[in-house]
Amino acid sequence: MQRKGAADKVPAQRITAIYPGSFDPITNGHLDLIERGSKIFDELIVAVLRNPEKDPLFSVEERVEMLNEVTQHCANVSVDTFDGLLVDYAVRNRARVILRGVRAISDFENELQMALMNRKLDPNLETVFMMPAVAYTFLSSHLVREVCKLGGDVRSLVPPLVEARLRAKAVSL
Repeated sequence: MQRKGAADKVPAQRITAIYPGSFDPITNGHLDLIERGSKIFDELIVAVLRNPEKDPLFSVEERVEMLNEVTQHCANVSVDTFDGLLVDYAVRNRARVILRGVRAISDFENELQMALMNRKLDPNLETVFMMPAVAYTFLSSHLVREVCKLGGDVRSLVPPLVEARLRAKAVSL
């Protein structure tokens, strides 16, 4: 019996992943996951959640614009918006994977609950958890907004474009 060689293998399906979030604002932690995820998946859709119940600092359109700008060097990354159930959005986009960042145990508990619910709603949809680079394990959009609001320096926390936009918004905070 002969083993199948690499040339005999059936070509793998392209894998589309979705990295959902509010990205209000995008941080270097988000960008780290986007860049690393783009190396793993054939296509990565960064999906900005339209959530009317939240009071965002940046409009959905501003977040999409910033994400497009800071991810333009990643050829297989696209930016989109969605509302409703993530599993429905995944089906519409033929995505097989949800990419989620996990910084701490508290993140994991919440993310696990969402992943299990998504699996219940669509058993064909997998969730992949990635830890951020060590430098970003403490970082969240909420903390960035707070530091900026209180006059702190956020240059090392967000891409330069985002830092400029935050400074411009800080006048109105």
